[in-house]
Amino acid sequence: MTGLPTSPRSVRGSSGTPWLYLAPALVVLGGLLVYPVYQLGLISFLEYTQAQVSGGEPTSFQGFGNYAELFGDGEFWRVLLATVVFAAACVVSTLAVGCALAVLLTRVRALPRLALMLAGLGAWATPAVTGSTVWLLLFDPDFGPVNRMLGLGDHSWTYGRYSAFLLVLLEVVWCSFPFVMVTVYAGIRAVPAEVLEAAALDGASQWRIWRSVLAPMLRPILVVVTIQSVIWDFKVFTQIYVMTNGGGIAGQNLVLNVYAYQKAFASSQYSLGSAIGVVMLLILLAVTLVYLRLLRRQGEEL
Repeated sequence: MTGLPTSPRSVRGSSGTPWLYLAPALVVLGGLLVYPVYQLGLISFLEYTQAQVSGGEPTSFQGFGNYAELFGDGEFWRVLLATVVFAAACVVSTLAVGCALAVLLTRVRALPRLALMLAGLGAWATPAVTGSTVWLLLFDPDFGPVNRMLGLGDHSWTYGRYSAFLLVLLEVVWCSFPFVMVTVYAGIRAVPAEVLEAAALDGASQWRIWRSVLAPMLRPILVVVTIQSVIWDFKVFTQIYVMTNGGGIAGQNLVLNVYAYQKAFASSQYSLGSAIGVVMLLILLAVTLVYLRLLRRQGEEL
């Protein structure tokens, strides 16, 4: 009898079934994410240095004292500004390169498309330390082929602040664009061919097709890759640390992650390092929530 109403008990039972399937994953996430974040926040409110770690002095509660010390440090604001600008440049460059190559994949034949995808996935799969070392060798002032090709002699890319940031940016884009390329390419392939053909018949250029047809249809995918890129590039550590030897000359290439590492482990100020980590977490959460809220106001379904 299909006309019989469903009992409230069965409805309640079925509504709880998805949570049973999600429970194992939630437990794992709780152990790998929630507990470390809790510990990070807890340490940021304590006086926790090498003396407390070794047991020589008791741990004391500082309240917001660590944050007050951090926000009163001019170097923190300089590093924060450098991190925001550097991360924004990396995100924009990665999205531009990834989207352009995704469109290119739809225009080439099967063999070049396969070669490009394999090359991109190879770059993506390369460990950050290995990729950073390779880029340092390519731009080495004595033996690197890039300086010879450009006729720059023994120019050191890591000596100047901006050239060092540019070198790291190129490496970050190189290892990050495959994710954007493959994801956007999959989204483009899902767009009906009739829509693109109609736009081409109307005389639209490739740029106009991307801006007026593909980008609006791919907006949910672009939101995902943008947020993911923001998170990755804002938390860059390995490339900066390896390619600038720990933050560059006199800390000129410091970003927040390397700055937190120096405070926590080089200076044994674990509470200040934890406070920087909490600030980074809050910034990333705020950026993500604001971005999603703006999209919802525009009527976008994610």
